[in-house]
Amino acid sequence: MLSIYYGDIESEKYIFNPDVFFNNTYEEEWITDPLTKQMIKDIDGSDVVGPRLIDSPFLGAIPTERLSGGVKTLILMRFDSDHIFNASACGDNCAPWILKIGQEKNLTIRLGYLMDFGKESFDIEIVNLHQIVHSMKELNEAVMDHHLL
Repeated sequence: MLSIYYGDIESEKYIFNPDVFFNNTYEEEWITDPLTKQMIKDIDGSDVVGPRLIDSPFLGAIPTERLSGGVKTLILMRFDSDHIFNASACGDNCAPWILKIGQEKNLTIRLGYLMDFGKESFDIEIVNLHQIVHSMKELNEAVMDHHLL
């Protein structure tokens, strides 16, 4: 299940800058994973040539470290279960992938804004409130009513 902590978080497990953390911790097999390839194609419009080479339509051949911060954060969410990542590094285009990862495993993230998780129903736990919401309307109301942001 996807769990979201809204606002500032104090935890030794919290990674504020997932971009830099990724560059220093990712494993090559993460990049060639089929779901990772799909995320990179969807978010960055790029193709994985190999674990250290990405073909970007905008930048040409780039190293893995030049992927967008959003994609790096998604990859970390998928493969690193020991940390809580700052999902504010992601745009709304990452929301479907965050939901998908949260369906595959227990995932806790931190957000500093109201990410748009779409019109479909979902199950998201708001950690600050110990409350599960099922729609954007419920999510927005809970976050705003309790002044979490």
